[in-house]
Amino acid sequence: MLRSTLFCLLAILATTSISAEDNWPRWRGPQQDGHYSGTDVPLKWSTSNIVWRTELPGSGQSAPCIWGDQIFLTANNGQGAERIVFAVDKNSGKILWEQSVWKGQPEPSHALNGWASANCVTDGEHLYAFFGIGGLHCLTLGGEKVWSKDLGNFEGPWGTAASPVLIRGMLIQNCDADSNARLIAFDKKTGKELWTTKRENARGWSTPVLINVDGHEELVLNGDSKVTAYNPDTGEELWFCKSFNGRGAPTATFANNLIHMINGKPGECYAVRPGGSGDVTDSHMAWHARRPGGRDLPSPVVIGEFMVTNNMDGVYSTFNSLTGKEVWRERVGGKHVATPVSYAGKAIFVDEAGVSTVVDPINKIESRNSLGNRPGEIFRSTPVPNEGHLYIRSTGALYKIGK
Repeated sequence: MLRSTLFCLLAILATTSISAEDNWPRWRGPQQDGHYSGTDVPLKWSTSNIVWRTELPGSGQSAPCIWGDQIFLTANNGQGAERIVFAVDKNSGKILWEQSVWKGQPEPSHALNGWASANCVTDGEHLYAFFGIGGLHCLTLGGEKVWSKDLGNFEGPWGTAASPVLIRGMLIQNCDADSNARLIAFDKKTGKELWTTKRENARGWSTPVLINVDGHEELVLNGDSKVTAYNPDTGEELWFCKSFNGRGAPTATFANNLIHMINGKPGECYAVRPGGSGDVTDSHMAWHARRPGGRDLPSPVVIGEFMVTNNMDGVYSTFNSLTGKEVWRERVGGKHVATPVSYAGKAIFVDEAGVSTVVDPINKIESRNSLGNRPGEIFRSTPVPNEGHLYIRSTGALYKIGK
C-alpha cells in the first residue's frame, strides 16, 4: 500500500514538473510573462542551425503552443474563408493532423493581422482555439471536435487576435470590438457560458493575464483607454487605471509586484500596483515614462529589474522596472510585430524579415541572427523556446532551431 501511494505521488510530481518546465501551453508561456527557465536554448544561430523547416497549411500568425511532442498552431485559407487548427510533431516537423473548424464569409482584418493570430491554449487534455467570427473551439489533442461556440460578429476593420485563457475549469475569452465588447467565461468541458462582463466598445487584441495579489486573484486586461482587473470567478470589475494614448493591443506583464503596460499608439509606458478598488489611476500608478518612436504591438518583457521593450519601427528600449527611468535605447531597424521572449537572462526579438536580435538588458545587443531570406516569408509570431530549441514561425512555415 505504501509503495502504491508513493508511486502515485511520484507520478503526480512528475506530471507537475513536465507541465511547468517542458511545455509552452499558452500565449507567453507557463507564467504568461514570456520567460523560459531553461538555459540550453541557443543565443546565436544561422541557417546551419535549422533542425527542420516545415511548410504549413494555409497562412497564420499564431505562435507555437507546445504540449509533449505536439506543437499546435492555427491557419486560414481563402483570405479567412476557412479556419484551421493543426498539430506538428516536435521531433520530426511532420504535420500530424489538420482540422477545419469553420468556413464562411470572412470579416475584415488588418494587413498586419489576418485571420489566424490568436494562440491556442491547452491543459494537456483538450485544445482551445479562437477565430473571432470563426468561433471558439474545443478539440482533443488528436484533433477531434468536442464543442464550438459562435460568438457573433466582431465589428471593426482589424479582425481579432486575443488568445483564450484557461483558469481552473474555465476558458476565458476577450471579445473586444467596436460594438458589443465583452469578456466571457465558459465551462471548459461543455462550452456553457458561466459569466459575461461588458467592456468599453473599442477594438483590441490583448490577452487577459491572471496574477496573484495578497492571497486573491486578479485577471488583468489591457484596453483602449485603461487597464482593468476582474474577479476571474465572477467577471466583476475590481479596479481600472487610465492609460495615455489608447489602443489595447499589447498584453500586460506582471513582474516585481508591478503590472507593466504599453499601449498600441505612440505615447507613454507605465506600471501599476495591483489591488485597490475602482479608479486607481492616481493611487496605484507607480510610474510612467515617455517612449520614443511609432506604434506598438509587442508586449514588454521584464528581466530582473529591467523592462525591455521594442516598438514596431525597431527602436529597442530598457527601463528600470521599479522607477520607469530609461536605461538604454537603440534603433535596430526592421519592422517588429512579434513580442519578445526571454531565457538565460536575455531578450530575444524577431523582426518581419526573420532577423533575430538577442539583447542583454545591461550589455545591450549581443547577437544578430538570420534564418536566410526566402521570398514572401513574413515573421510576425513570437518565438517559443522549448527543451533546448527555439521554434520560430513565419506566416507559412515553422522552423526548429538548435545549437
